[in-house]
Amino acid sequence: MEIKTQLRSLKPYQPGKPIEEVKKEYGLDRVVKLASNENPYGCSEKVAPALEEEIKQLVLYPDGYSAALREELSKFLGVKEKQLIFGNGSDEIVQIICRSLLDKESNTVIALPTFPQYRHNAVIEGAEIREVPVVNGEHNLDEMIANIDKNTKVVWLCSPDNPTGKYINEQSFLSFMERVPKHVLVVSDEAYREYVTAEDYPDTVPLLDQYQNLIILRTFSKAYGLAALRIGYGIASEELIQGMEPAREPFNTSRLAQAAALAALKDQAFITDCRERNKKGREQYYRFCEEMNISYFPSEGNFILIDFKRDANEMFQKLLEQGYIVRSGAALGFPTSLRITIGSEEQNNEIIELLRLFS
Repeated sequence: MEIKTQLRSLKPYQPGKPIEEVKKEYGLDRVVKLASNENPYGCSEKVAPALEEEIKQLVLYPDGYSAALREELSKFLGVKEKQLIFGNGSDEIVQIICRSLLDKESNTVIALPTFPQYRHNAVIEGAEIREVPVVNGEHNLDEMIANIDKNTKVVWLCSPDNPTGKYINEQSFLSFMERVPKHVLVVSDEAYREYVTAEDYPDTVPLLDQYQNLIILRTFSKAYGLAALRIGYGIASEELIQGMEPAREPFNTSRLAQAAALAALKDQAFITDCRERNKKGREQYYRFCEEMNISYFPSEGNFILIDFKRDANEMFQKLLEQGYIVRSGAALGFPTSLRITIGSEEQNNEIIELLRLFS
């Protein structure tokens, strides 16, 4: 039995060590995970009661159409219900897009580095990958346009970008959309959108009426604090969504995930509070970096990429032994940097003190 040739060049996702394993290996009583951009403040208090009620229905398949969540989310966003598609995290929407549009006769344009699942899924479909290096942590939009041809099917924009945290401002986004040929789908991945405080960050949803070749990806995993339940969504024209729906698995989001997302969506005060706390947390790192004369990328996400000008894996290991799990930039295209999730004020102060000692 022969596996697809293109899979031979790929590696399965390698998750970081679980907290319990780190505790055991290093004899630690407490471990703080700041590696996966999870919300240190958890999720809305409205979620637990919703889950308690829904857990009574585990014998039943979930609603494959996500009707209740779809109705509420469409009202929240100001779009039609059929303009939404739900996935097992926004990662699955990436997979659905690739499955729906890409093949060995097509190519896709991606920033380098950026969220790796764009490339991963495109490779599986056999598409040609055209990677355009970032400049100062930002997408090189002009060069991405230059790489588009008649066989280009999808262009990926991650804003705020993972791992740099840099974003595409409104003027740049609109200019890009005007220049992209209509046969090319532009994916605006906005997984960290709820954390953005920049005033010139584009409001992309209203643009869907103007650009039929635009799809917006968002998630309940980050600011909403529902990473374990795996639920995200895409917003696009009704025609595009209905075209991709056959590529979606029939029961791809669970009853629990749908109920939790619905409850979380109704608590926007929680999201506002998390955004403000996150902004203050970013500023803690900015002050540290400026005091220590260390390079960093100003971030609009809930993480920061800091360049320590030394081996990232070595820094990662030192922090791990002290009970702090971060993300080594070695696997992200930044071999001397660490990507650190913005934690609580206490967590940030603790790890910053360690970084002072190691820097």
